[in-house]
Amino acid sequence: MQTDNLTEVKLDDALTAMPLLAAAELQDHLMTVTNDLERLQRLLDDAGEALSTHFYSASNQAMSLLSGTDGGPAADGLKHIMQDIASAITALQFQDMATQLIAHTSQRLRNCADQLARDTFGTDDEDGAAVVEIAPLRPNPVTQDEMDAGSIELF
Repeated sequence: MQTDNLTEVKLDDALTAMPLLAAAELQDHLMTVTNDLERLQRLLDDAGEALSTHFYSASNQAMSLLSGTDGGPAADGLKHIMQDIASAITALQFQDMATQLIAHTSQRLRNCADQLARDTFGTDDEDGAAVVEIAPLRPNPVTQDEMDAGSIELF
């Protein structure tokens, strides 16, 4: 919470010296970045669809093993199932971490854009005071910064 207050004080200090046109341009950039992050979120959702395809493939392979023959083809099928499941779990972990980071970053950017608009443009006679999106309380929702196939943590 101390960090958020410090950020707000720094933003307030910067706004006193910032011309109106520059503030409007900065707000536009912040909103553009937020929109880009939302597009990235949609791409990650598509990756989640691919993930479910891996699980479906693994399930079909397992069913064929249950009704199939003993021996070599079954062992090869089991290897394929394990690879599909490992890929799906890794993709699931990545998608979850990326989704958390995107949501967190979008919330921070919207908070900055809202504060900038409120502090620079003031209140509107028709709409009143600007609503400022609340900044996230935690500095980072995800502590892991890399993924290896052998280190899977589901949350």
